[in-house]
Amino acid sequence: MIEPIFQWLSDKAIALYITIGSHYGSVLAICRYLIPILALIIFLRCAISLFREPSTPEIWGSLTISGGVEIPLYHWENTIGRAGSADIRINVPTVSRSHGALIRDDKGNLTVYDIHSKTGIEVNRRKVKGCAPVKPGQIITVGGLDMVFMPLDKQGEREQAKARRFRANPVSQSATLLLLTLLQLVLSLSFLFSGGENPDVRIQVGFLGLILLSWLSFIVTRILRRRAFEVETLALLLSTAGFAVCATSAAYDMLRQVVFLAAGILLFFLTCIFLRDINLTKKLKMPVAIGGLLLLAVNLLLSKTVLGAKNWLAIGGVSFQPSEFVKICFIFVGAATLDRLFTRKNLIVFVGFAGCCVLALVLMSDFGTGLVFFITYLVIAFMRSGSIGTVFLSLGGAGLAGLLAITAKPYIKSRFTGWRHAWDYPYDSGYQQVRTMSAAASGGLFGLGAGNGWLETIVAANTDMVFGIICEEEGLIFGLILIACLFLLGICSLVYSGKARSSFTVICSSAASAMLIFQMGLNVLGSMDILPFTGVTFPFVSRGGSSLVACWGILAFIKACDTRQNASFTVKLPGRIKKQKTAALPAESDTLFVEDMSYD
Repeated sequence: MIEPIFQWLSDKAIALYITIGSHYGSVLAICRYLIPILALIIFLRCAISLFREPSTPEIWGSLTISGGVEIPLYHWENTIGRAGSADIRINVPTVSRSHGALIRDDKGNLTVYDIHSKTGIEVNRRKVKGCAPVKPGQIITVGGLDMVFMPLDKQGEREQAKARRFRANPVSQSATLLLLTLLQLVLSLSFLFSGGENPDVRIQVGFLGLILLSWLSFIVTRILRRRAFEVETLALLLSTAGFAVCATSAAYDMLRQVVFLAAGILLFFLTCIFLRDINLTKKLKMPVAIGGLLLLAVNLLLSKTVLGAKNWLAIGGVSFQPSEFVKICFIFVGAATLDRLFTRKNLIVFVGFAGCCVLALVLMSDFGTGLVFFITYLVIAFMRSGSIGTVFLSLGGAGLAGLLAITAKPYIKSRFTGWRHAWDYPYDSGYQQVRTMSAAASGGLFGLGAGNGWLETIVAANTDMVFGIICEEEGLIFGLILIACLFLLGICSLVYSGKARSSFTVICSSAASAMLIFQMGLNVLGSMDILPFTGVTFPFVSRGGSSLVACWGILAFIKACDTRQNASFTVKLPGRIKKQKTAALPAESDTLFVEDMSYD
């Protein structure tokens, strides 16, 4: 009974393929125009959805000063001082510009820090030396001004949760994902008919796996009671372009690409959930830093050289780039400041860690990745110190190191001498750029069609020169949309950072978006001979398992900054917020502080 049905379905499928195939020219032409149009609609829907619903600040407590004036507390780390940049600004002469800080943990416990102020800080009339805990109802005295701390009560939590729900008419996330599925099907159909009489079925199986993983991630998000899916949709759109690149250049690797994408999405969800526990992130900062350095050390000692860089490590027949996963460690270590946010010692430790990472990459001759690490370091260092001098000092040191590298490595010097002169050396230093620019120009606005390009025959075309393949086969419009997707993630990070609950998520998100955008810029502008060619990948798009998995892990940092209600995994759902007990104002004779705190 089953065999006749299966045979009938097979005959119908073959007949449909032959019927459509007789008009394959028209089908491919339609697909060429549909691909950039669908990508543009998906991009616009994600942009509208991200910014239509305002990110309402999350209030968790307040400080009441004399006269009944109430100062709401939005962030988990609040600076107190007379400076205009202070979160809690007190314009009183007795208050220092950077007087102190109030920091809470994910359990609601509050700690006050004295940042070397002139007049000091008191808690219930007892002077604080260094730091001390603050309980609900206690008085915090700053520069002679009394403030009473009170957390948000249960009723206030309910009202805030109700106010923070999606009030605007949101763009349907499932409809946007349906459009993405249609784009994936159109790409699969394009490869099916561009394959001639012997299409490679592995390509269609790969795209089917991509579609299933896209919807599976959406379903998991809904199971976890989260409504926002814009960040994931943008990443899936970029990953779809990566599948198209793999299909045209290495169809035999499509199934592995599905496995890598599944691993990346799994890492994304695990990282999102992990970032909820800020106390855990603080404890794991040093182990993560040591693990990242050990991974680079093993890579440096045991890796093999590929295309001039010693950045590939083979274990059990599987090759990967450890530096891609160290990127996650780098961002995590740089942002995990928390209770030591205001101490210079913590910044110095990070500077040492960053220096070791960049030095290891230089020794591997992976200067492109080293440059990405350095730019990310500048972003983190500035956000943690607020010092322009620190940035310029770092730039000066990097410039000197760059000159030494050019002197010690002749092939790096040849890249700089050939920069902006690729057409003068079409068979030498400009070989790849000249062919990439020619292929991109031949694609026009809508491309030659999936699988109809020739650039994939060039060495490293599907990794370092991937923008050329995209423009050649899918068109310049599609290539620009992919660039815009990464910039949209960066803008999203910038907009939501001002209302994020913790400096940890702010620094993580800003560093992650800066890393992805700068890496994309090096890839695109280097392949077009606008910047020196550095040989880095296009995030999510370039072929490579370790790069794809790491990019999804980095994406979790950007997702963590989205503080809209029911949007990010780092913000608890309204139904799960626990009631916090309040304490009456204790007498001055009571024991207020734990033993390991110090006072004058």
